[in-house]
Amino acid sequence: MIIGRMGFIVLAGLLLLTFLFALFHIIPGDPAVLLAGDNAPKDVVDGIRKAYGFDRPLYIQYSTYIGNVLLGDFGVSNYNRQPVLGIVLTRVFNTAQLATLAMIFAVVVSLTLGSLSATFWGSSLDKTVTVGSLVGICLPVFVTGIAGIYLFGVHLEWLPIAGMASWANYVLPVVTLGAYQAAIFTRMVRSCMIEALGKEFVITARAKGVAEWRIVLTHALPNAFLPIITLFGLGFGHTLGGSVVIESIFNWPGLGRLMVESVLTRDLPIIQASIFFFAIIFITLNMVVDILYTWFDPRISY
Repeated sequence: MIIGRMGFIVLAGLLLLTFLFALFHIIPGDPAVLLAGDNAPKDVVDGIRKAYGFDRPLYIQYSTYIGNVLLGDFGVSNYNRQPVLGIVLTRVFNTAQLATLAMIFAVVVSLTLGSLSATFWGSSLDKTVTVGSLVGICLPVFVTGIAGIYLFGVHLEWLPIAGMASWANYVLPVVTLGAYQAAIFTRMVRSCMIEALGKEFVITARAKGVAEWRIVLTHALPNAFLPIITLFGLGFGHTLGGSVVIESIFNWPGLGRLMVESVLTRDLPIIQASIFFFAIIFITLNMVVDILYTWFDPRISY
């Protein structure tokens, strides 16, 4: 199964590279002029066209592009003339830190609040968690991010509002990004846990006098985990997407902010590489979720 999934990643990667190559040539304008600048002399534009091979047939350009990428050569940045791979990999690591910490926060909070809400179904705690998760879903991350900056950074002066120099810099972006996902996850965990806690094996365990906390942790939660895993996997992808906004708000030097800066400077090689790495990470996460599916429920096979 793993070999098949790896083959799917390779195929998806090739299709993605084809799309990125087509994107570079479909957008209006001459690629050589785009790289040289609007006011560049004609001889400079011609030199760039020849150096980058834009004067060659399209199929040769395509095969050269695919071959270079497979060798780890994504070209040179139009803006600072440095290799694209080195720039993007540094930003990928920073974004991975932010997304992973935000997901850990979201998973811990949602499993705790969702399980408590389901266990005390209909109580004031359940209603409070339900209303809180609804409010969290309705608030976009740029609103909670700006509110957090004003309250904790400007008014109370407890936390820094930009950069990633110390652990304190991580708090606001991680909590802002993780809180939105936690609100979505909590509703799903609550629904799955309510269904699991009503199963016959749970009723039997209660009749045998098993402690409620043990029923929740060892009987209900493992049986409710299958749909929750799917949501966590998709949520990680959405967290990566949401990092574009969060990195811009908190001046976080990640892949999302790099994409925004590259769009503003029309740095196409950086944009291509950023989209490629975002997509590959998302596809890989989905493969991991599929593998976890079979681990939690051996009856499932692909």
